Amino acid sequence: MHECYQDIDITSYQAQFSAVPHYLIDVREVDEYVGGHLPQAVNIPLSVFQERVQEIGSDLPIVLVCASGGRSAMAAEYVVASLGHDKVYNLVGGTLGWMMRGLPLERAERE
Repeated sequence: MHECYQDIDITSYQAQFSAVPHYLIDVREVDEYVGGHLPQAVNIPLSVFQERVQEIGSDLPIVLVCASGGRSAMAAEYVVASLGHDKVYNLVGGTLGWMMRGLPLERAERE
């Protein structure tokens, strides 16, 4: 556990957030995102995250995801520091862990 955000594993994420409104933000780059992402995830790439962080509301918990959990941890720290949000989660295992469990992915068209 971190002082500013919480790590959450995939099983806990599914149990805690399957029926709870939240923001799911995928911080991978666009090419990674369009190749497959968690259902309902919104793409805000880490490379432009600071410019776009205000797009994330502060009314719901925020779960950040990347490929394995490193970039999303950086984004989680930034969200807490810039928005002062106290319900921020880093999805440990990320999209790769999700895929390894055989869970469904969505694919997106390039914008």
